[in-house]
Amino acid sequence: MKKKEINLNDKFLVAGAGGMVGSAICKALKEQGYGNEKDHDGKIFSPKKNELNYLDYEATCKWFEINKPTVVIIAAAKVGGILANKNFPTEFLLDNLTIQNNLISISYKFKVKKLLFLGSSCIYPKLCQQPIKEEYLMSGGLEPTNESYAVAKITGIKLCEALNKQYNFNSISLMPTNLYGPGDNYHPTNSHVLPSLIRKFHEAKKNSLKKVVVWGSGKPYREFLHVDDLAKGCIFALENWNTRNITAPKDKDGKPLYWLNIGTGIDISIKDLVQKIAKEFIYEGQIVWDQTKPDGTPRKRLDISKIYSMGWEPKISLEEGIKKTVSDYIFLNK
Repeated sequence: MKKKEINLNDKFLVAGAGGMVGSAICKALKEQGYGNEKDHDGKIFSPKKNELNYLDYEATCKWFEINKPTVVIIAAAKVGGILANKNFPTEFLLDNLTIQNNLISISYKFKVKKLLFLGSSCIYPKLCQQPIKEEYLMSGGLEPTNESYAVAKITGIKLCEALNKQYNFNSISLMPTNLYGPGDNYHPTNSHVLPSLIRKFHEAKKNSLKKVVVWGSGKPYREFLHVDDLAKGCIFALENWNTRNITAPKDKDGKPLYWLNIGTGIDISIKDLVQKIAKEFIYEGQIVWDQTKPDGTPRKRLDISKIYSMGWEPKISLEEGIKKTVSDYIFLNK
C-alpha cells in the first residue's frame, strides 16, 4: 500500500479556519482521524483572527516558533463577489499578497513538511478555451472585475512553485471552481452568486415579494463545487500528491504540474441556476434581470481530469448541495 504524505501525528495549521472553506477542512480532517490528541500526537490549529493576524509577519513567525505546525493549509484570504472585487481592488490585491506571502515564506522558514495553497479558478484568462486546463494559466488577459484577486492568487501559486523547484519545498496548490455550502457569505452586495441568490429568494418568499431582481443577463455559465467535496479533495491531495513522484500529474510537455484544478467538470447557466433556487423556495413571482450589472467571465468550466486520474471525484450533486444549503440557510434565518 502506498504510504501517505501526511499522518495522524501531524500538526495542522488551517489558516482561515473561521471561513466556509477553512471550517469545512477542519471538519473533514477530524472526520478522517486527524488531530486526534488522545490516541496520537496530532493536532489541528485553527486560530481566529483576533488570536493570530496573518498580515503581521512577526506575530505569525512567533506563532510558528511556539506551535511548530508540520502541515499548513492556506484557506485564509479576502474574498467577495464581482461588486466587492470591482470596488476594492487595492485591498483584494494587497491583503491577499501579504497574507499568503507571510504564510508561505514562514512555512518554508520553519521547515513545514507540506503546504497546500488554495487558489481560485479566476486565475485563468477571461476568454479561455473550455474546459480550462492547468496549462492555460497566463495565456491571456484576466477578467477585469476580479483582476486584483486573481493576480494575488497567481503570485501565491508561483511562489509555491518557485520554492518547490529551487529548494525542494513540498508545496502544492489547488484551484477550486465556485464554492458554496455551510458558512458561506450571504452579504447583500459582497457575496458570490449562489449564496446571493439564496438570500434574495429567501427574502422574497418570506416577505411575499412579487419580483426578484437578479444581476446580469443570466447567460454566463458557472461550475459549482460543494465545500465539503473541496475539503475532502484537499485532504486527498495532501495525502497522495507529491510533485516529485514519477506518477504525479504532468503538463502536455511531460513537466510536473504544481497546481491542479478541482471542481465537478459540469457547468450551468446562471439563468438555470436561478430557476433551480427559485424552485427550491417554491417562489412563483417575477424574475427581473438587471443588465446594468456585470456578467463577468462568459464561461468558466474546469478540466478536472488530472486530479480525477489520481482517484478523487466529487460526491455531492448540485441539486443535493443546493437543497442542503437552502435548508441550512432557512434554519439559521428563522
